[in-house]
Amino acid sequence: MPKIIGLTGGIGSGKTTIANYFASLGIPVYIADEAGKKVMQTQEVLEAIKAEFGKVIFDKNQLNRAKLAAIVFENQDKLKALNAIVHPAVRQDFNDWLAKNQKASIVVYESAILFESGSYVNFDYILTITAPLESRIERVLKRESISRDQVLKRINSQWTDEQRISKSDFVVENIDIDLTKHKIDEILKILLIKQ
Repeated sequence: MPKIIGLTGGIGSGKTTIANYFASLGIPVYIADEAGKKVMQTQEVLEAIKAEFGKVIFDKNQLNRAKLAAIVFENQDKLKALNAIVHPAVRQDFNDWLAKNQKASIVVYESAILFESGSYVNFDYILTITAPLESRIERVLKRESISRDQVLKRINSQWTDEQRISKSDFVVENIDIDLTKHKIDEILKILLIKQ
């Protein structure tokens, strides 16, 4: 049974870059956001979303993720309702994926909302990636066509770095990518010794 590292950090912290670094080392990585997008295309989940949010978020029977995002990032109750639909489906998808990666000594589960979803309790170690607020905002603005205000709303809908850090085994500040990778290498040495 592999050790499971839960990898998290706020939007724009660089956790996906770190997930890709783990993958480049041959470590199996499960990206919860990608899995969420995949399960949101299943009939069962789409029907549950339609029942909760109505047909207004669908265009020609296709889920309009931008409309859905606009609703859930403005309303915590709606975000909780969406998570209650999507998280169990992602958990099942992860369990299926984990069964296929039993021979690995370590696997990584990457999620921005590792704590909010409650899934962190299932992992052996938690690694939180942090970065200064302005760096995070700049990174998101470069990759997405949204406003600074929308980025801040997303940041404010997630746990704070302080909340994440208090429940984490390892914390890496991601300012310089080479230094960050070096810190990840050091963490892996520690974890492999603990095997």
